[in-house]
Amino acid sequence: MKRAGLRVRVIAGFAAGALALSATMALVSFQVVRQSLLDERERTAVRAAYYDASVVRAGLGTSRDPDVVAVLRTLDTGENRRALLQRDNEWYARQADTGAAVAVPPELQRRAAEGVPSVQRVRADGTPTLVVAVPLSESVVFYEVDSLRELEHTLSVLTVVLTLVAVSTAFLGAGLGWYASRYVLRPLRRVADAAEEIAGGASKYRLDPAAEPDLGRLTTSFNHMVDELSTRLERDRRFAADVSHELRSPLQTLAAAVSVLERRRDQLDDRTATAAGLVSAEVARFQQLVNDLLELSRGDRPAERVPVDLPELAGQVCRERGVDPAIVDAAPGGPWCVDRRLVGQLLGNLLDNARAYGGGAVAVRLRLSDGVGTIEVDDEGPGVSPEDKPLIFDRFVRGRSAGARADTAGTGLGLALVAQHAAAHGGTATVTDRPGGGARFRVDLPGCTP
Repeated sequence: MKRAGLRVRVIAGFAAGALALSATMALVSFQVVRQSLLDERERTAVRAAYYDASVVRAGLGTSRDPDVVAVLRTLDTGENRRALLQRDNEWYARQADTGAAVAVPPELQRRAAEGVPSVQRVRADGTPTLVVAVPLSESVVFYEVDSLRELEHTLSVLTVVLTLVAVSTAFLGAGLGWYASRYVLRPLRRVADAAEEIAGGASKYRLDPAAEPDLGRLTTSFNHMVDELSTRLERDRRFAADVSHELRSPLQTLAAAVSVLERRRDQLDDRTATAAGLVSAEVARFQQLVNDLLELSRGDRPAERVPVDLPELAGQVCRERGVDPAIVDAAPGGPWCVDRRLVGQLLGNLLDNARAYGGGAVAVRLRLSDGVGTIEVDDEGPGVSPEDKPLIFDRFVRGRSAGARADTAGTGLGLALVAQHAAAHGGTATVTDRPGGGARFRVDLPGCTP
């Protein structure tokens, strides 16, 4: 199961925390308010019941055989209260129906018969009800049944309000989590952006320790890592350049000697002539390798952009390599603002790669749109295997498998130079499959509009 991202976890944590806190506060608030309202309502009901009981006691004492119903009707009980009187085990009410007596629980009747005033909450016909018992004498008990329907409605509304508040607080917590995650992840985004800049060749890019004091250790470690990486890359470039320069002199001597052998090849026997041809080819390959290494060692140099007629340059590169310039398909447009030397070498390397591994180039397309120049070179070879595509632009990667040294005259640095020259322009080099078979190498160069 895929683990959620840091931002999602932070937002979920804030939301869950806010929901738990708000739910706890809502539950506590509900219990406190509920108990307070019930206690207040009970005190009010008891006061009203005792007052009504005193009125009934006074009414019953006026004669030996009082009209109990008439006495009960003198009470002002409103809509929520019902008055009952139990006299000599007979029930009396303001109305003829004494059905409200079923709301009086037996336990309450027993305590009242013993002369103990009592209060009890019950449910009558599904409605919460408060029953107050006030003994008037040994055989007379006054009861008042007080409906708590309005109080129950009030508590229901309070429950809905507190639930909405809890849910709203959870959403607010999620919003705070989103904001906090943005704030917390901002330094990490800076580190990621810095890493992308450095990967793109901006070796002088550094993080500002003062921008995020809380992440000072991370910033310092990151900058130290970049310094070490830059030092090592510079040392490697300097080593490659020094070795290439040191090799040039003996190579020139070898090339001069080989040229003498080539001029006198017709005077040599077949075996010696074949050996001389092999030496000449290897010396030429060695010279190309040294030149490519020197070019790679200059990878930190920015492109010197000037307006260039790229279709004309592409045709020239094709002719130099014996390729029909008619394969160049250039969309109408003005000149490209690029480094003429780097783009010329880039095109040449793509054509050489197509000849060596793809059966030759079949199309060269040039497009300039919204300031982004696109160069595509198609071949009709077997294409590039999926496992080799991520590595095809690495150094010394040739043929169908990464790291394999193919039996060709190539140096294994041609496509690495293509990627390096594209990066010098702030662009990228990619490879895809050509419709119909073969490979399609594509180079995107931004900022090509003069």
